[in-house]
Amino acid sequence: MFYKIIRPIARFIVWVLNGHLHIHHKNRLPKGNYILVAPHRTWWEPILFALGASPMEFMFMAKIELFKNPVLRFILDHAHAFPVDRKKPGPSALKIPVKGLRKGELSLIIFPSGTRHSAELKGGALLISKMSQKPMVPVVYQGPLSFKGLLKRKGLEVNFGDPITIDRKTKLTHENEKIIYQQLEDAWKKLDDELDPNFHYVAK
Repeated sequence: MFYKIIRPIARFIVWVLNGHLHIHHKNRLPKGNYILVAPHRTWWEPILFALGASPMEFMFMAKIELFKNPVLRFILDHAHAFPVDRKKPGPSALKIPVKGLRKGELSLIIFPSGTRHSAELKGGALLISKMSQKPMVPVVYQGPLSFKGLLKRKGLEVNFGDPITIDRKTKLTHENEKIIYQQLEDAWKKLDDELDPNFHYVAK
Protein backbone atom coordinates (compact mmCIF):
# COMPACT_ATOMS: atom_id res chain seq x y z
CA MET A 1 0.00 0.00 0.00
CA PHE A 2 2.80 2.43 0.96
CA TYR A 3 4.50 1.82 -2.41
CA LYS A 4 1.27 2.69 -4.22
CA ILE A 5 1.09 5.94 -2.23
CA ILE A 6 4.72 6.88 -2.89
CA ARG A 7 4.62 6.25 -6.64
CA PRO A 8 2.23 9.08 -7.64
CA ILE A 9 4.08 11.41 -5.27
CA ALA A 10 7.37 10.52 -6.95
CA ARG A 11 5.80 10.96 -10.39
CA PHE A 12 4.53 14.42 -9.37
CA ILE A 13 7.95 15.45 -8.01
CA VAL A 14 9.68 14.34 -11.22
CA TRP A 15 7.10 16.29 -13.24
CA VAL A 16 7.59 19.44 -11.13
CA LEU A 17 11.39 19.27 -11.24
CA ASN A 18 11.72 18.31 -14.89
CA GLY A 19 8.48 17.54 -16.69
CA HIS A 20 10.10 15.62 -19.53
CA LEU A 21 10.16 11.91 -18.67
CA HIS A 22 9.98 9.86 -21.87
CA ILE A 23 9.57 6.06 -21.78
CA HIS A 24 10.61 4.03 -24.84
CA HIS A 25 9.65 0.45 -25.79
CA LYS A 26 7.66 -0.42 -22.69
CA ASN A 27 6.06 -3.08 -24.91
CA ARG A 28 9.30 -5.09 -24.59
CA LEU A 29 8.66 -5.77 -20.91
CA PRO A 30 7.67 -9.42 -20.38
CA LYS A 31 4.52 -10.66 -18.68
CA GLY A 32 5.03 -11.54 -15.04
CA ASN A 33 7.90 -10.22 -12.96
CA TYR A 34 11.51 -9.73 -14.03
CA ILE A 35 14.85 -8.10 -13.23
CA LEU A 36 15.64 -4.67 -14.65
CA VAL A 37 19.40 -4.55 -15.24
CA ALA A 38 21.07 -1.22 -15.96
CA PRO A 39 24.42 0.55 -16.08
CA HIS A 40 24.46 2.92 -13.07
CA ARG A 41 24.56 6.58 -14.19
CA THR A 42 22.60 8.63 -11.63
CA TRP A 43 21.07 8.15 -8.20
CA TRP A 44 17.55 8.86 -9.49
CA GLU A 45 17.55 6.13 -12.14
CA PRO A 46 15.71 3.58 -9.95
CA ILE A 47 12.86 6.06 -9.48
CA LEU A 48 12.58 6.69 -13.23
CA PHE A 49 12.77 2.99 -14.10
CA ALA A 50 10.09 2.15 -11.54
CA LEU A 51 7.84 4.92 -12.85
CA GLY A 52 8.45 3.84 -16.44
CA ALA A 53 7.54 0.20 -15.76
CA SER A 54 4.47 1.02 -13.65
CA PRO A 55 2.18 -0.60 -12.50
CA MET A 56 4.80 -3.26 -11.71
CA GLU A 57 6.26 -2.82 -8.21
CA PHE A 58 9.99 -3.22 -7.58
CA MET A 59 12.44 -4.28 -4.93
CA PHE A 60 15.63 -2.26 -4.55
CA MET A 61 19.03 -2.94 -3.05
CA ALA A 62 20.14 -0.05 -0.79
CA LYS A 63 23.39 0.37 1.09
CA ILE A 64 23.03 -0.62 4.72
CA GLU A 65 24.13 2.81 5.97
CA LEU A 66 20.85 4.33 4.78
CA PHE A 67 18.89 2.14 7.18
CA LYS A 68 20.54 3.71 10.25
CA ASN A 69 18.19 6.68 10.02
CA PRO A 70 14.82 5.54 11.50
CA VAL A 71 12.72 7.77 9.25
CA LEU A 72 14.61 6.75 6.10
CA ARG A 73 14.51 3.14 7.22
CA PHE A 74 10.72 3.27 7.50
CA ILE A 75 10.45 4.66 3.97
CA LEU A 76 12.91 2.17 2.50
CA ASP A 77 11.32 -0.82 4.23
CA HIS A 78 7.88 0.10 2.91
CA ALA A 79 9.21 0.86 -0.58
CA HIS A 80 10.46 -2.75 -0.90
CA ALA A 81 14.12 -1.79 -0.36
CA PHE A 82 16.44 -4.14 1.52
CA PRO A 83 19.88 -3.44 3.05
CA VAL A 84 23.13 -4.67 1.52
CA ASP A 85 26.60 -4.27 3.01
CA ARG A 86 28.71 -3.45 -0.04
CA LYS A 87 31.95 -4.48 1.69
CA LYS A 88 30.55 -7.80 2.92
CA PRO A 89 27.34 -8.52 0.96
CA GLY A 90 26.58 -11.87 2.61
CA PRO A 91 24.02 -14.48 1.45
CA SER A 92 21.03 -12.21 2.15
CA ALA A 93 22.00 -10.07 -0.87
CA LEU A 94 20.93 -13.04 -2.99
CA LYS A 95 18.33 -14.78 -0.84
CA ILE A 96 16.06 -11.77 -0.31
CA PRO A 97 15.64 -10.83 -4.01
CA VAL A 98 15.43 -14.45 -5.16
CA LYS A 99 12.69 -15.18 -2.61
CA GLY A 100 10.82 -12.02 -3.59
CA LEU A 101 11.05 -12.80 -7.30
CA ARG A 102 9.90 -16.39 -6.83
CA LYS A 103 6.73 -15.16 -5.11
CA GLY A 104 5.90 -13.44 -8.38
CA GLU A 105 4.55 -10.21 -6.89
CA LEU A 106 7.58 -7.93 -7.20
CA SER A 107 10.27 -7.29 -9.78
CA LEU A 108 13.84 -6.19 -9.04
CA ILE A 109 16.01 -3.27 -10.15
CA ILE A 110 19.73 -3.98 -10.02
CA PHE A 111 22.93 -2.33 -11.22
CA PRO A 112 25.54 -5.04 -11.90
CA SER A 113 28.43 -2.55 -11.67
CA GLY A 114 27.42 -1.80 -8.07
CA THR A 115 28.35 1.89 -8.15
CA ARG A 116 27.96 4.83 -10.53
CA HIS A 117 31.72 5.07 -10.99
CA SER A 118 32.47 1.47 -11.94
CA ALA A 119 32.25 -0.27 -15.31
CA GLU A 120 33.05 -3.68 -13.81
CA LEU A 121 30.13 -6.07 -13.90
CA LYS A 122 29.41 -8.17 -10.85
CA GLY A 123 27.95 -11.67 -11.00
CA GLY A 124 25.04 -11.14 -8.60
CA ALA A 125 22.50 -10.21 -11.26
CA LEU A 126 23.22 -13.37 -13.23
CA LEU A 127 22.98 -15.62 -10.19
CA ILE A 128 19.72 -14.00 -9.04
CA SER A 129 18.28 -14.45 -12.52
CA LYS A 130 19.25 -18.10 -12.69
CA MET A 131 18.13 -18.95 -9.14
CA SER A 132 14.77 -17.21 -9.50
CA GLN A 133 14.30 -18.22 -13.16
CA LYS A 134 13.23 -14.68 -13.99
CA PRO A 135 14.46 -12.87 -17.13
CA MET A 136 16.84 -9.93 -17.06
CA VAL A 137 15.54 -6.89 -18.93
CA PRO A 138 18.28 -4.45 -19.98
CA VAL A 139 17.36 -0.79 -19.54
CA VAL A 140 19.29 2.47 -19.96
CA TYR A 141 18.87 6.07 -18.91
CA GLN A 142 20.01 9.08 -20.88
CA GLY A 143 19.62 12.60 -19.57
CA PRO A 144 20.98 15.02 -16.97
CA LEU A 145 23.64 13.51 -14.74
CA SER A 146 23.54 16.25 -12.09
CA PHE A 147 20.69 17.71 -10.06
CA LYS A 148 21.43 21.10 -11.61
CA GLY A 149 20.98 19.58 -15.07
CA LEU A 150 17.75 17.95 -13.93
CA LEU A 151 16.35 21.36 -12.98
CA LYS A 152 17.18 22.68 -16.46
CA ARG A 153 14.36 20.41 -17.66
CA LYS A 154 16.44 18.49 -20.17
CA GLY A 155 14.75 15.30 -21.34
CA LEU A 156 14.82 12.17 -19.16
CA GLU A 157 14.96 9.19 -21.51
CA VAL A 158 14.36 5.59 -20.38
CA ASN A 159 14.66 2.78 -22.92
CA PHE A 160 13.69 -0.85 -22.21
CA GLY A 161 15.26 -3.77 -24.07
CA ASP A 162 14.33 -7.36 -24.87
CA PRO A 163 14.49 -9.93 -22.03
CA ILE A 164 17.57 -12.10 -21.56
CA THR A 165 16.89 -15.51 -20.00
CA ILE A 166 19.43 -17.76 -18.31
CA ASP A 167 18.50 -21.43 -18.61
CA ARG A 168 18.36 -23.31 -15.33
CA LYS A 169 20.83 -25.86 -16.74
CA THR A 170 23.42 -23.20 -17.65
CA LYS A 171 26.44 -23.34 -15.36
CA LEU A 172 27.73 -19.90 -14.46
CA THR A 173 31.33 -20.65 -15.25
CA HIS A 174 33.72 -17.80 -15.92
CA GLU A 175 33.35 -18.34 -19.66
CA ASN A 176 29.54 -18.41 -19.56
CA GLU A 177 29.46 -15.31 -17.36
CA LYS A 178 31.62 -13.49 -19.91
CA ILE A 179 29.20 -14.46 -22.69
CA ILE A 180 26.14 -13.23 -20.75
CA TYR A 181 27.95 -10.06 -19.66
CA GLN A 182 28.67 -9.35 -23.31
CA GLN A 183 24.99 -9.84 -24.12
CA LEU A 184 24.15 -7.19 -21.53
CA GLU A 185 26.82 -4.81 -22.78
CA ASP A 186 25.62 -5.25 -26.37
CA ALA A 187 22.01 -4.72 -25.31
CA TRP A 188 22.87 -1.51 -23.44
CA LYS A 189 24.83 -0.23 -26.43
CA LYS A 190 21.88 -0.96 -28.72
CA LEU A 191 19.47 0.82 -26.37
CA ASP A 192 21.77 3.84 -26.12
CA ASP A 193 22.10 3.96 -29.91
CA GLU A 194 18.31 3.83 -30.29
CA LEU A 195 18.04 6.96 -28.17
CA ASP A 196 21.15 8.82 -29.32
CA PRO A 197 24.02 7.20 -31.30
CA ASN A 198 26.33 10.02 -30.14
CA PHE A 199 25.66 9.46 -26.44
CA HIS A 200 28.71 8.75 -24.28
CA TYR A 201 28.44 8.39 -20.54
CA VAL A 202 31.00 10.26 -18.47
CA ALA A 203 30.89 9.70 -14.69
CA LYS A 204 30.37 12.91 -12.71
